[in-house]
Amino acid sequence: MTASGSASPHKKTHTAGSAAMLLMASALLSGLLALARIKIVNYLFGAGAAQDAYRAAFKLPDLLSYFLTGGAVAISLITVLNRYLTAGDDEGADRALSVVLCTMLVILGIGVVVAEIVAPGYVWLANSGFRNDPLRAHLCTALTRIILPAQLFFFIGSCMSSRLQVRKIFIYQAGAPLVYNLGIILGAIFLHKQLGIYSLAVGVLLGVIFGSFLLNTTGAFRTGFHFTPLVDFRAPAFREWFSLTWPLMIGVSLVMFDGFFLNYFGSLKEGGITLIGNAKDLFNAPFNVIGPAAGAASLPFFASLFQQDRRHDFSHAVSRSVSRLFCVGMLVSAWMIALAPWLMDLFRGGKFHHDDAVTTTHLFVVLAITLAIWAVQGIYARAFYAASDTLTPAITGTIITVASVPLYWLLFHARGLEGLAIASDLGITIQTATLAILLHRKDLVRFAHLEYPELARALFAALLAFAATYILAHHLPPVTTHPGDLLILAAGSLAWLAITFATLHLTGSKLPKQILRRKAA
Repeated sequence: MTASGSASPHKKTHTAGSAAMLLMASALLSGLLALARIKIVNYLFGAGAAQDAYRAAFKLPDLLSYFLTGGAVAISLITVLNRYLTAGDDEGADRALSVVLCTMLVILGIGVVVAEIVAPGYVWLANSGFRNDPLRAHLCTALTRIILPAQLFFFIGSCMSSRLQVRKIFIYQAGAPLVYNLGIILGAIFLHKQLGIYSLAVGVLLGVIFGSFLLNTTGAFRTGFHFTPLVDFRAPAFREWFSLTWPLMIGVSLVMFDGFFLNYFGSLKEGGITLIGNAKDLFNAPFNVIGPAAGAASLPFFASLFQQDRRHDFSHAVSRSVSRLFCVGMLVSAWMIALAPWLMDLFRGGKFHHDDAVTTTHLFVVLAITLAIWAVQGIYARAFYAASDTLTPAITGTIITVASVPLYWLLFHARGLEGLAIASDLGITIQTATLAILLHRKDLVRFAHLEYPELARALFAALLAFAATYILAHHLPPVTTHPGDLLILAAGSLAWLAITFATLHLTGSKLPKQILRRKAA
């Protein structure tokens, strides 16, 4: 859209389906790049002190973003901007965006400076295993200080992305994660000999600058954004945005703090953060394709339905998204678990040894069980955000996160890293179920609107596909090379695909046609 409200000549707008497919395609490409990134980083640095420190270095920047901007600035800003656009006030929307951007940059800038100062203390507090390990503590502090400024550029990019999303333009957002992953990969390849593990932090910073910041900012101005430098804590638009965001700032979510718990306990074993982090990253590769992409694409449409007071359509739209996403999640989980040993073995090599790959495989399988649940919790959370209710999920998330701490502690001390993976599964299941129940009780999203027959068909297909793929893969001749891994993965994937689609077709599932229709949208 231009400032006058007409369609932009530069980019076409998207439907919910085409937006989801675009972002899923982007997430798929980004996921492939992320897999390449993991392989390169593991090959160069292995599961040891250096990579432990690097992975832990993200937590303070993430915490800063979470408590100063609610962790996902676009979520609440989309709700504010959508109200202006619904009223036909494009100029008001741009003023609102400008005041939120400028005012929060002042606060976030101060936060970055403070975080740079307190970084050593935070590293000591948040990583119990680093307290008697000066090498990992020093590395983590230095890497944290390099990564921290990236939050400023990420915040700007998120604000600009929100302007594009309310206009149903997602192409710039789709490119940002690709550039981010390329930044880390290129930093590792070209700078690791000169900078060592610091090459990765430099790649992170450059990836955010050229990805989230530059791409989204370019898109915003190309589609008519009129920027007004304005810092005003009393501006109505800022106060409206803040009223939606402050619950996200003071509340905590297990989706966010799961990683903090994994790091805190995982740091007690050298390489522990890397091993559980690798399993989580590899689990996130397919999750990031089907989960956040669908959630990001759905939010503007959910918000529009709610603000038009189409409550029945709102409930059906959310339930339909949840049902389809859960179906896809179950099917992908079956593939992941059945072929996990060969998937994980691809990351063996260099300083990442066979034993490391075996441990990662086991953790990956435990985490993969809840792929569908991780995917749909984002949809349920966004249903609250679209209804301008950020307080309920914030309070709920805080209670569940605090109550989960003993769970992580007990399972870690009972089962080690495997216990942490089990705790992660249990925690996200409780959080997702609680959000769904609360939406139902508030009469926002009713359980009756879920597509139960489709869910049953997908579960049946997932079980059959898992059994067929598992049996085939384990009856093929053993392999010890990466080309052999790829052959088994190819054969297993074809079996999974054939059984999945045949079962869905024979049981009368609409899912294959819905997926194909979205691709054509």
